[in-house]
Amino acid sequence: MIALIQRVLSARVDVGEETVGAIGPGLLALVAVQPDDGEVQVKRMLERLLGYRVFADEAGKMNRSLADTGGDLLLVSQFTLAADTRSGMRPSFTRAAPPEHGRRWFERLLELARIAHPGVETGRFGAHMVIQLVNDGPVTFWLDTG
Repeated sequence: MIALIQRVLSARVDVGEETVGAIGPGLLALVAVQPDDGEVQVKRMLERLLGYRVFADEAGKMNRSLADTGGDLLLVSQFTLAADTRSGMRPSFTRAAPPEHGRRWFERLLELARIAHPGVETGRFGAHMVIQLVNDGPVTFWLDTG
């Protein structure tokens, strides 16, 4: 499982004319499920999303996590993160999970996140989404459970 996380002041996801998810300060996580992902990878990714220290402490150092700050979390499925871009001029998606496998484990991540942390929002799996964000920093990290 892969996640590209961005520390944000705000973020939202629109599908058509509808806002389906919106957060204030916290993390936007674009998440890709890979073919071999399952419960172990979901739990590890959630642990990293909530515990990764990307927020400033009193000294200005990135020493606080989302769990520490109580910030919001916006989870958005994005299979293109698993693209193989090593050769050619067109991405290959063989490293991305098939849609039903991806949906199953993305929804499990969302379910566990909502149990573990307040303020969890999401996009709409498989939909064309427009994502707006105000990156804070900018601070962006690539997380991988593999």
